[in-house]
Amino acid sequence: MPIATTDPTTGEVLRTYDEMPPDRIDAAIAAADRGFAALRRTPVAQRARWLTAAADLLDAERDDIARVMTTEMGKTYKAARAEAAKCAAACRFYADNAERFLADEPADAAAVGATRAVVRYQPIGPVLAVMPWNFPLWQVIRFAAPALTAGNTGLLKHASNVPQTALWLGELFGRAGFPEGAFTTLLVGSSAVERILTDPRVRAATLTGSEPAGRSIAAIAGRELKKTVLELGGSDPFVVMPSADPDRAAEVATTARCQNNGQSCIAAKRFVVHTDVFDAFTERFVARMAALRVGDPMDERTDVGPLASERGRDEVAAQVRDAVERGARVLCGGEVPDRPGWWYPPTVVTGLTPGMRMWGEEVFGPVAGLYRVSSYDEAVEVANGTSFGLGANAWTSDPEEQERFATDLDAGNVFVNGMTTSYPELPFGGVKNSGYGRELSTLGMREFCNVKTVWVGAGGPSAGAGAHAE
Repeated sequence: MPIATTDPTTGEVLRTYDEMPPDRIDAAIAAADRGFAALRRTPVAQRARWLTAAADLLDAERDDIARVMTTEMGKTYKAARAEAAKCAAACRFYADNAERFLADEPADAAAVGATRAVVRYQPIGPVLAVMPWNFPLWQVIRFAAPALTAGNTGLLKHASNVPQTALWLGELFGRAGFPEGAFTTLLVGSSAVERILTDPRVRAATLTGSEPAGRSIAAIAGRELKKTVLELGGSDPFVVMPSADPDRAAEVATTARCQNNGQSCIAAKRFVVHTDVFDAFTERFVARMAALRVGDPMDERTDVGPLASERGRDEVAAQVRDAVERGARVLCGGEVPDRPGWWYPPTVVTGLTPGMRMWGEEVFGPVAGLYRVSSYDEAVEVANGTSFGLGANAWTSDPEEQERFATDLDAGNVFVNGMTTSYPELPFGGVKNSGYGRELSTLGMREFCNVKTVWVGAGGPSAGAGAHAE
């Protein structure tokens, strides 16, 4: 795939970039290694001040970088501005909490025969970040903010269709005061990833992307004995039970399915609705989906812009076509408009059955699948009936059902009576084929830390002797 900015509203290539040659890749890795040597010795309080400066830049340049994101991948301008604001808030969250998250944790020294025993969190080195185009700022910041503040350095291999966003990110942290080599953008294709990850100076990798890409990164890192964190997408269920308010559930369901033009790993994709409320919910949901305004993503009145690529749009259209050919019904949308660019309308499909692609695949566009169920147990069975496990929504006013869903849904994130989203304060990640490891919260900061046991004895001739050998 060429490294280029292509306007998804027209398909016009606006700007192309040469791929970084091997000697420049080597120089960038060397700089990241030198930067790590400097950053790991920098007090956490100073790293936090630099991160606050990065947040200030994100706020000051929000409009400019939002326009770049909209131009490169088609998200609405209002959504792009909100993304930049969320990134600034996350930076401030980690700046405010870094010293607490990274502080030594005392252990029971007497229990282990020590005068002092602590758990210490220390950085591990340069981390390769392979990031997607759908949230081109947020996906990077949610890794970089905690990782850099912990003392690691970052090497960014961004998606090839968002090079201008990637280059802006590559300069952000240096402009904020971080040392040279702390964070570098590598304009490279996917073929260069193995070479970078096998370099002994690169100590870990994080990837948000497709399941095949995750398997590839994990295999390479496994051979090299390097840590990985993987977020590989999802086909999130949105369960609606009889006690739910169908008006409110349909309103949130529309946003949950069509946020970011439907191109979100944690977007609700499979709407699992109890038969007692199925008709009421469906009527409201279809009406809301059909009423969404599709158009120029720079227009503040637009709800849904184009999909990010022709290939992505064609894949969504093929998944819907496969379902229809096998007996499913389209309740709204479902037709590729005859116009330049990569558009697809908000669509609702019902009558899905096993064997249809939409039954088991993630649909990365504004397409909702409706499933009718007759009981709690059937709702959970359908909700859990995919290989993914990233997020899940459950709508019920029954306290017992709320607790059961929280336990029974196989997902890294369960939101009851609300839309799945990510917060700096809460851990984020999946189970099953949605990946492993956690971003955000305290856990996200510590994913790329050496969790070190420090045991200190009193000294003397018998120091270190113990009854419990490994």
